[in-house]
Amino acid sequence: MGFFNKIFGQNNKIETQQDLTAFKTDQELIERYGGIVFDKQLDFGDLIGNNNWNINIANGEISFGTNLVFPIQVLGTISHSSQTWLWAWANTKSGLTDKVIQQALELKKYGEDNEINILKNDTFDFSKEDLHLIGTIASGIHNSSAYYICDYGQGAMVVTIKSDQIDKNRKDNHFRIMTVFPQLISQFDMNHNLALTNYLTDKGYNISENGVKLTATKNGDIVTAEFDDQSRLIKLNG
Repeated sequence: MGFFNKIFGQNNKIETQQDLTAFKTDQELIERYGGIVFDKQLDFGDLIGNNNWNINIANGEISFGTNLVFPIQVLGTISHSSQTWLWAWANTKSGLTDKVIQQALELKKYGEDNEINILKNDTFDFSKEDLHLIGTIASGIHNSSAYYICDYGQGAMVVTIKSDQIDKNRKDNHFRIMTVFPQLISQFDMNHNLALTNYLTDKGYNISENGVKLTATKNGDIVTAEFDDQSRLIKLNG
């Protein structure tokens, strides 16, 4: 869990319905977006360093010191005592405006349209570790720069962030794949082959072979992977 603990942490536009119609479960959404979202989180963690966070809900902003101020979308909160998640759109006592919960509302509609309980149910039992599932799905669907988990003691709030300042800090690191992907598949259940294919495609690699063996190339860099007959990763080299 070290990777996640370090980085708890709107294009603010949801992908078109046509792009998303294939994804009917939270697992399929993680397979589609998990790799690239984790990759972005590393760059975001490098940018904010050890700075403390501060949220200004009225302005819809989160800051990490004086020079790092970013717009946010609030997804929801978890209570550490009851271990329950509450979506921002269901928190009628919060006073949050529709503007700052726009993404949460869009995720709710997508969940209703596709019968994905985690997106459509207003509240449910949840662990602190599961917050990364919410952050990853939301960040992926909305092409966010990052997500962040704001732990305030009694609970935690999950927000997504979109900022050119963060996007310009992105690094095209080939060897990061060998770190990101094993940690991704250790955290979530998924089809390893499909998830790696999506991750490499998002990073601009050309997939020239894909079956029990995968070969991907980009600017002279090569990634090779081998899978068992259940698409579980056996070997990853780059």
